[in-house]
Amino acid sequence: MSETLVKQNPAAPDGFFEAEAAGLRWLAETADAGGARIARVIAVSPGRIELERIRPARPTAVAAREFGAALARTHGAGAEAFGAPPTGWDGPGFIGKRPQTYANEPSWGAFYARDRVLPFLEIAESAGSVTGDEARGVRHVCELIASGALDDDEPPARLHGDLWNGNLLWDDTGAVLIDPAAHGGHRETDLAMLALFGAPYLDEIVAGYESEHPLRDGWRERIPVHQLHPLAVHAASYGRGYGVELVDAARRVLALPGV
Repeated sequence: MSETLVKQNPAAPDGFFEAEAAGLRWLAETADAGGARIARVIAVSPGRIELERIRPARPTAVAAREFGAALARTHGAGAEAFGAPPTGWDGPGFIGKRPQTYANEPSWGAFYARDRVLPFLEIAESAGSVTGDEARGVRHVCELIASGALDDDEPPARLHGDLWNGNLLWDDTGAVLIDPAAHGGHRETDLAMLALFGAPYLDEIVAGYESEHPLRDGWRERIPVHQLHPLAVHAASYGRGYGVELVDAARRVLALPGV
């Protein structure tokens, strides 16, 4: 079996694989300081990327705890601003196959509502995944988030940005991350996506994370805030079921103390 994996699509949008490579390399800059292991980029060109091949193994509780601590270190390497692209990358951004924008915001809430939730909500509404009334409710929640009601003193973290279970691989040395939508964001966002899509040994991942960089009180209650983005993305692409989950998450945000 080849030691590398090639992904190619001649019809890919301009910058598609180059953005993936920029995100992987940016995240990998933290490896020497104990950050999360990132799939190594061998080569990239328009319509093509070549990566190291990850030979799968079963995850273990020990590996999950080690990954949690490493993820905290990656987050701690920081970013220039909320919404910032990988350092040196001035091309487009994507999550999965969908475009998404970068930003340069001092406020997490302003960036998150405007650039991570609302664009995909509009697509989801047009697709019929949420009704007009439901979309108005989600927009109301976005207005609250954009106002800074949920901002805190956390600095921009170096996020993977699409950290669902399928982008968290395991080999015989531990966890390896692939396919990022890397940007500067709130560190709770990556953890919320791991929770949304059922990462193995999630409690061990969190324990390892908190051993390195404890999370702020109430982070579990705030998980629905950080799941609005992935749920909106999925509602835009995969139908009404995710639209229902998006609306439910928005309602749970409204029930948070102080919102």
